[in-house]
Amino acid sequence: MPFDASKANASNGAKLFKTRCAQCHTLDKGGSNKVGPNLHGLFGRKTGQVAGFTYTAANQNKGITWGEDTLFEYLENPKKYIPGTKMAFAGFKKEQDRNDVIAYLKDATK
Repeated sequence: MPFDASKANASNGAKLFKTRCAQCHTLDKGGSNKVGPNLHGLFGRKTGQVAGFTYTAANQNKGITWGEDTLFEYLENPKKYIPGTKMAFAGFKKEQDRNDVIAYLKDATK
């Protein structure tokens, strides 16, 4: 099932990001990398491309472009989507949570 904007709640996505993602990722243009890469400009970027962040070969070689549907699948189970990734997050199992976080990221990473 792909991303569904009609079901997405960006306000809830902001809360989910703050509690489950912000400890490892920043969103601001020119923001620093943390345990995970800065996510500014995420949509339309290929995997493994943030300057100054050390990615695994698995992430660099995945070769997909981040968009709503690729993120929807990735965020369910990052280690399944990119075997060998160093991302420790287990994923958002609920479709609603993934829709919400993606809706938030679409605006917050511009």
